[in-house]
Amino acid sequence: MDTARKIDFRSDTVTKPSTEMRKAMADAEVGDDVYGEDPTVNKLESVAAELLGKESALFVPSGTMGNLIAIMSHCARGQEVILGHEAHTFFYEVGGASCLGGVPYHTIQEDELGKLSPEQVLGAIRGANVHFPVTGLLCLENTHNRAGGTVYTPAELKALTDVVHSHNIPAHLDGARLFNAAVALGLPVKDLCADVDSVQVCLSKGLGAPMGSMLAGTKEFIAKARRYRKMVGGGMRQAGVPAAAGLIAITEGPKRLHIDHENCKALATGLSEIHGLEVNLKAVQTNMVYVDVKGAGMTGAEFAAKVKEHGVLINATGPTNVRFVTHLDVNEKDVKDAIAIIESIVPQK
Repeated sequence: MDTARKIDFRSDTVTKPSTEMRKAMADAEVGDDVYGEDPTVNKLESVAAELLGKESALFVPSGTMGNLIAIMSHCARGQEVILGHEAHTFFYEVGGASCLGGVPYHTIQEDELGKLSPEQVLGAIRGANVHFPVTGLLCLENTHNRAGGTVYTPAELKALTDVVHSHNIPAHLDGARLFNAAVALGLPVKDLCADVDSVQVCLSKGLGAPMGSMLAGTKEFIAKARRYRKMVGGGMRQAGVPAAAGLIAITEGPKRLHIDHENCKALATGLSEIHGLEVNLKAVQTNMVYVDVKGAGMTGAEFAAKVKEHGVLINATGPTNVRFVTHLDVNEKDVKDAIAIIESIVPQK
């Protein structure tokens, strides 16, 4: 087995742009996007708004920026955002909403699949008390990263957004991998956005673009977000170059996500059969596999370092946990090879 080639499961952000994307970027018609004059960006924003079922969309450099300016656009300083205790926006985005937006986080406990209940959300809405911040926003995540790429259905999302909407509170969806959720459910992606006031989707994860995310909502919301994008340094000039790749990603990328999901299920099944590794197969719904390696007598970091020696790259995500992510640069043979490599290095009883 050739392990000279690295099999990179660290994230679906590691993918390389296709030849088609590189050519589109080289040939892109461009202008100054801060002036609204980049035709390729304008086209990408129009296409994204249509796909997501929203009035308008905004091209931003990253999902983190998209979520940040969404929260800043929805909330006044001192208002707080309700979100899950392991939500990406809370866990991995450097406290930006609190630090830069003046919006504190109100976290509530998610279940093992990363989901909140309507009762929890209702209980988190602040009452009219001078001691409390005002609730300004509910932020949800689909798919849920730290829960294993798990999926909210439209009905589940509606049950949560109905709660906050009844209190005149908006809802934002961190849909970094929303197309993965749509493919897993066999639904148009706009069905998963119908009941939220704004949504962010990444172009640079499973869809394969080299950079960028889309933020979508009403025209009024996007006009406000555009100003905040400029404030935090996201105003881009001849952004049609990356936007050309983004157009291919958002229109063509979803068509092949089922392959990543199939590879992920095969990987999860194979790893679950290795003595010492524990996989929650119920949580394997899209393109992620979380594995508890304590039964192998290693920490997550030690396990990641060990498999790296044999050409398999993964991330440690906790004291005894690691994560594998399938993507367009990982094929069926890579999955089989990775399983064989790991089986050969994990101590067997």
